[in-house]
Amino acid sequence: MDRVDRVILDIVQRDFPVEMRPWATIAARVGASEAEVMERVQKLKDEGIIRRIGAVFDSKKLGFYSTLCAARVSPERLEEVAEYVNRYPGVTHNYARDDEYNLWFTLTAGSKEEVKRQVEEIEKNCGIELLILPARKVYKIEVVLSMDGMEEHG
Repeated sequence: MDRVDRVILDIVQRDFPVEMRPWATIAARVGASEAEVMERVQKLKDEGIIRRIGAVFDSKKLGFYSTLCAARVSPERLEEVAEYVNRYPGVTHNYARDDEYNLWFTLTAGSKEEVKRQVEEIEKNCGIELLILPARKVYKIEVVLSMDGMEEHG
């Protein structure tokens, strides 16, 4: 990664332009072409440096219901069950942990009843029992990793 890559990562984390051609705006800020910025971002994704670029919404404010779920899954079935769970469009943050409850994910749907229905469906079709852990209080911890030590770009 060179300095331009690091500046692009800083902009993407801190100040992603919400407009028709965000990559062109970022390109202008870093002194590159839109195509070059898009190629650099794709390379960073291919290398696993960037996992995902996307918005984070407050599901409750948008009228949705969300809960954290945990399950005990035998190690030999972990990948199979995770793949099944990932079929649900409201599943995010699906990950394995080294613990008794070794599969954790967030499930969001249009209502508490719909989440309950999906939980029951997952339990039945995977032969597991989910622990349902709705948030009592939400904490937003913003993590921004400064890539080149600069606070402002452009």
